[in-house]
Amino acid sequence: MLLQFDIDKIKFDSHGLMPAIAQDSVTGEVLMLAYMNAESLGLTLSTRKAHFYSRSRQKLWCKGETSGNFLNVKSLRYDCDADTILMAVAPVGPACHTGTVSCFFNKIDIGEETEPVGPGIVGKLYKILEERKNEAPDNSYVASLYSKGLGKILEKVAEEAGELDEAARVKDDKETVHELVDLWFHTLVLTAKKGIGIEKIFAEFDRRFGTSGIDEKNSRPTK
Repeated sequence: MLLQFDIDKIKFDSHGLMPAIAQDSVTGEVLMLAYMNAESLGLTLSTRKAHFYSRSRQKLWCKGETSGNFLNVKSLRYDCDADTILMAVAPVGPACHTGTVSCFFNKIDIGEETEPVGPGIVGKLYKILEERKNEAPDNSYVASLYSKGLGKILEKVAEEAGELDEAARVKDDKETVHELVDLWFHTLVLTAKKGIGIEKIFAEFDRRFGTSGIDEKNSRPTK
């Protein structure tokens, strides 16, 4: 439990502050950096909402207290020097006061032609799929699948699995990737339809990581 943490383990600077980084718990995207003192860290631990200390206003503040864009804290870590906090959060709305998802939107050109896309794209997609539950079926392909029910979504998963099988056997890598993405997409639609948070999928991958596939299968209950 967060409340059992001993704040004395943290090394605040000469002004009683330390940097705190907020990272989206689903996408992995870094959202913002602000400063905490002992009191704001304590409030963060007790309320599970990110609290900071404003160096300019010389006062405590809760992220979202005026905008409603709260950062609900899922977990906290501190670094090897115990002088920086990393928070995994579930953001309610954009983290930046400009209205962008992340405060880190200004890019520095280092000569790379394209920016690599990381696994966080899966989390971003899942968030969009969740949002589509509130869309009209006529305006969204995903919403139309939701409206047709679980059976239709399962049909699409099976269909895409068959197309991937064909592509992998007789078509080129580009077509295989295309069909693989289609399958992943529809399995994510299935996950969202059933209300299974994607963090549960990630947690299961983590549980299996480093475990022999044979041992993992043998550990499952017999059907």
